[in-house]
Amino acid sequence: MKFQNIHAILFDLDGTLIDSAPDLGAAVDKMRVDRGMSSLPLAHYRPMAGAGARGMIALAFGHTPEHPDYEAMKEEFFRNYEACMTERTFAFEGVVQMIESLIAAKLPWGVVTNKSKRFAEPLTQAMPLFKTSAVLVCGDTTPYAKPHPAPLLEAAKRMGVEPSSCLYVGDDERDIVAGHAAGMKTVAATYGYLGLHSDVQKWQAHAHIQSPSELATLVSY
Repeated sequence: MKFQNIHAILFDLDGTLIDSAPDLGAAVDKMRVDRGMSSLPLAHYRPMAGAGARGMIALAFGHTPEHPDYEAMKEEFFRNYEACMTERTFAFEGVVQMIESLIAAKLPWGVVTNKSKRFAEPLTQAMPLFKTSAVLVCGDTTPYAKPHPAPLLEAAKRMGVEPSSCLYVGDDERDIVAGHAAGMKTVAATYGYLGLHSDVQKWQAHAHIQSPSELATLVSY
């Protein structure tokens, strides 16, 4: 299929544009090592990297947000992540070229992430990739995070485009849910983190891509 009348493309951040799993995994794994526990491989953490502290702490310690130690452990994880979040994080292969093609076509793009401003702003400011991004809406920019449509609607408003003329690309079911609720076209990035035991076909995205380069085949520039 080919989307028509797309005036802006919005992307999720972690697992869609950038591979931050190595730094997220390292941040929580340090917590294990600091407690005298064995280190776990990145492959253990990667599927849930998109779930942030909740996903990482669950995989490292089996704790849910209801655990009495969760809040203290979450802040410890945040501090660890702040100290290393640009050490091993890179754009996925093909992302730079994808963004260059959008710029060449004068198609504006931006980022809508559930990552809080505390991390999303310094991370994107440290990566040249994001110099051409028209907007960054974080998990705490609006009163709601995805799967609520508010962050996507805020991004469209800031870019001065109608939500119906936006395409949203993400690697988590909540991205697709939020995109539908905002009245946008949606693309599932199946090369991303996806979560454990996810059935991407059930997300009901309008389209799927197995690599960033495939996005160009879906949009008429």
